[in-house]
Amino acid sequence: MAEPMNGADQRRIETVILSTTITSVVALAFIAGLISYRHLHLLAVRHGESPWTAALLPLSVDGMVLCASMALLADSRRGRRGGVLPWTLLVVGSLASVAANVAVAEPSLIGRAVAAWPAFAMIGGLEMAFRLVRQSVTRRLFPEELTAVSAPVSADGKRGRTLQQEAWQWALQNRRPDGTLPRSIDLARQFHRSPRWARLVKSSGLNGTLI
Repeated sequence: MAEPMNGADQRRIETVILSTTITSVVALAFIAGLISYRHLHLLAVRHGESPWTAALLPLSVDGMVLCASMALLADSRRGRRGGVLPWTLLVVGSLASVAANVAVAEPSLIGRAVAAWPAFAMIGGLEMAFRLVRQSVTRRLFPEELTAVSAPVSADGKRGRTLQQEAWQWALQNRRPDGTLPRSIDLARQFHRSPRWARLVKSSGLNGTLI
């Protein structure tokens, strides 16, 4: 029977997985960027743009995608979800890139699918990388949010409720008028914790693990 890995081994494996994923995403972004630049440049030239504006136009599209991606990555490293603005810019920039690729592709289903594929691959890779980064940061900064907090033992030897259980009971007692649970930000403020901790409490409570 294999021996369980210790914390250091698990962190080392997670670091390797995260590094490999990010390296793959960078490679995908480089490939998609080259293809997108060529297609956008060709499309701009075909529609009457001057050589220098045709050369700069692809940079504005791919630059917006890059800026939005970096903003989302920065949020992920802080354990936060990305805001509406960077996600909107990422989606709009990616759609523009896909549309340009399709517009200059061979006018067939296979030709258009091949031209659009790199951008789709980059978007999927970015989302996987962000998810891994968020999980890694959460384990490092908020380990108490991923494991049950040991409840204190009172003088009479009885084990009290955990903080998560107290938070879940508070959430049940403070439902909103429509019957839904309170917002995660309100629960987090009540117990002086992060919104991510509050979301995990609500998820665990709904799954029946905090009864």
